[in-house]
Amino acid sequence: MKLPGAGYLACGCASEEHSPVFIVITGGPGAGKTAILELARRVFCEHVTILPEAASIVFGGGFPRLDSTPARRAAQQAIFHVQRQLETWVAEERQAAIVLCDRGTLDGLAYWPGAHSGYFERLEVTRAQELARYRAVIHLRTPAAKGGYVNSALRIESAEEAAKIDQEIWQAWEGHPQRHEVVSEGDFSVKALAALEWVRSQLPECCRSHPISVAEEDE
Repeated sequence: MKLPGAGYLACGCASEEHSPVFIVITGGPGAGKTAILELARRVFCEHVTILPEAASIVFGGGFPRLDSTPARRAAQQAIFHVQRQLETWVAEERQAAIVLCDRGTLDGLAYWPGAHSGYFERLEVTRAQELARYRAVIHLRTPAAKGGYVNSALRIESAEEAAKIDQEIWQAWEGHPQRHEVVSEGDFSVKALAALEWVRSQLPECCRSHPISVAEEDE
């Protein structure tokens, strides 16, 4: 049985089991993360699995989304643990060769109230431990207002606020040896292809047979 979030395409890979590696897809509001992850499902084989965003699971399940310091701390701790359990589950299934994470455990630093040290103390982890969980981090940059940033009913941040969050997320992953920046382009397909081609380069040889294309309607 295919895992939820697995790529749509069949694979001729002879191996039934894989030791998955994890790649974080992150970035600020409006960076195109959701669209690129959906494209990944269309262009990659079943041995690429996309994990859902832990924050969406937490808040979508009714966790209070308040601006008080205790509420923000509690929310980020809940998100961290959901993320960890998602990763543990998919690793133990051993079906995925590559797991694309819709954000990773260090994204919470961008939303944590107070010093970053408090995040690690509350969760009883270190930065080094969390960086080591992931083979790579692909950071999709948020476009500026003149570069195509658009807010919506769900994306309520102004262009300036979105840029600030984008930079805080970038800093959260500082120190990762494989942190890749994908800048915003006037043509979204250029940005999407850059991200997807890098992911493809990390796949086992047997999983690279499908070409990558981004049609205009996918944008």
